[in-house]
Amino acid sequence: MKSNEVYKIKKEIRQIRSKKIEFYRYDWDKYYRIGRQETWRKPRGIDNAMRLELKGYPPKVKIGYGSPKEIKGLHPSGLKPILISSMKELERVKDQKDKVIVIIKANLGLKKRLELLKRADELGIRIANR
Repeated sequence: MKSNEVYKIKKEIRQIRSKKIEFYRYDWDKYYRIGRQETWRKPRGIDNAMRLELKGYPPKVKIGYGSPKEIKGLHPSGLKPILISSMKELERVKDQKDKVIVIIKANLGLKKRLELLKRADELGIRIANR
């Protein structure tokens, strides 16, 4: 990827994520426990105004709110994130180091994590969760 392409992708990601709306559960403002939960649940009641998409009620989750295909799943840096848990997986990534950013899995121990960090620095691979 060329640097101007990455810059355009980063700019587009920032614009889209700044306009991203939050989806609230029905009655999220009436009950403290519901309002603070991060879960979306589809309204299913017969007379539910949110299900009927009446004016003045929060929007429902729809396919049209999704991110464009080009930037879906990208890291905010504009690079494709790849999860690794071994040295073999890190070696596979070294050819695409300009296109990917590595995320080390959370279930690794400190010893193996330090080995992976050291090797990634030698190869010049970017790591998101140092």
